[in-house]
Amino acid sequence: MFAIEWLDFIILILATFRLTHLIVFDEITSFIRKPFLTATIQENASGQLEEIIEIKGSGLRYFIGSLLSCYWCVGFWCSLITVLTYYHFPAAFPILLVLAVAGAAAFIESKV
Repeated sequence: MFAIEWLDFIILILATFRLTHLIVFDEITSFIRKPFLTATIQENASGQLEEIIEIKGSGLRYFIGSLLSCYWCVGFWCSLITVLTYYHFPAAFPILLVLAVAGAAAFIESKV
């Protein structure tokens, strides 16, 4: 069984949170989503604006679009990538740490 320190575990959680949010929501990575998703802003019945996501294409393109439109799905794959990176590429730990700090900052910002 793999042993992991609590601090490293928290860093992995926060890094996964930030990486997931980066891929699914952030404008800076919209070029990744653009071939697979169309996002439009519409006013709902109560007058609030909401984003409507439409998945493009069929086959593999549709599958990737479905994945990118699902926060939980992307979160699973990001957690897998984060944990494998942690165990197999220890030199990449500073990148995980930066993602974790950014994730903690984003979490705090959303609560304040």
